[in-house]
Amino acid sequence: MYLKNLSVLDEVHICPDCNSRMSACEAPPVHVGDGLGWGSEVLFICLNNECPPFKTGWEKVEVNYGHKGTFRNMQLPGSKELNVMMVASEYAFTGSIIDPDEIKMQNERYRNEMDALAALDTCLAENDIKPVMTLILDELATPAGRKRAVEMLVRFNDLSCIDAIRNHTFKKTELTQATDLVIQKLLQDNNKKECPFCAELIKAQAKKCMHCKSDL
Repeated sequence: MYLKNLSVLDEVHICPDCNSRMSACEAPPVHVGDGLGWGSEVLFICLNNECPPFKTGWEKVEVNYGHKGTFRNMQLPGSKELNVMMVASEYAFTGSIIDPDEIKMQNERYRNEMDALAALDTCLAENDIKPVMTLILDELATPAGRKRAVEMLVRFNDLSCIDAIRNHTFKKTELTQATDLVIQKLLQDNNKKECPFCAELIKAQAKKCMHCKSDL
């Protein structure tokens, strides 16, 4: 989840019916009532099962609507206006509670990705490989951005990227194959090879590894 406005996570909402602190929860993509969105990425929900609207709601829903359900109190960020939401079970919203620290980490990752994408047009001229590596090693980055970054590696002709790539586990096989091809090209262009025993870079014609002393 990427949250545009992190300040909403600092808000404190207290349920007026039970005085419990309401939980910041990720808003469902669709409003059940009108089929539209909520107008907010975050909803503050009272998840106290002893809250009066929740405890008494089961019977009211059964009598008035003929199905199982109850109510939870809800407030929107920046508002103290109380809204009541119908929920189908006691577990509703318990799986969408927002962890502020996790959201901040996700936001930072997203910003880094956007900065790296924006820098792709100039990083080669500036000899700055960092944006390229940021995208390649970010498993959540867009496939198109990662593919473009891999294609740029050869043009940097920078052997320092090899170690980071070799130590990364790619979730997509095509990226593993693409980076392997790039590494082979970089090694060939620089008259280097990888020691099969210690993986350090050595001269292509070497008969003994200068690092682990293994015979090749």
